[in-house]
Amino acid sequence: MPLSIDKTIDIHTRALSLQARRAELLGANLANADTPGYKARDIDFRAAMAAAEEGLAGGPLAVTRAGHLQPAGFSPDGEILYRQPVQPSLDGNTVETQVEMAQFAENSVRYLATLRFLSGKFNTYLTAFRGE
Repeated sequence: MPLSIDKTIDIHTRALSLQARRAELLGANLANADTPGYKARDIDFRAAMAAAEEGLAGGPLAVTRAGHLQPAGFSPDGEILYRQPVQPSLDGNTVETQVEMAQFAENSVRYLATLRFLSGKFNTYLTAFRGE
């Protein structure tokens, strides 16, 4: 039975991509905390990962060129949503600094955990390839 590394790490690489995109959005929210009328944005990570898993389970569709079709229901960046503020400001800005900082910290921890998991997978493969 051939070893397919792509199948074992593909979902984690998609998670890293989504987490990186989410970090960009949360960082933009924090940068615009004082911009009147700015609407805080975020990605529903769980829904995006569920769509990614469905795309992976849907069959052997591989996108090798920009013109190829994507699996149904999968967006590599996730759907960008607007955050509902707990306490809206008078100038129309929906960024709540404490909430954004907490979300950014949580996303950072999850990103590092995914990196460590992938690192462990690669170390396991290296050990197997070396025959140790």
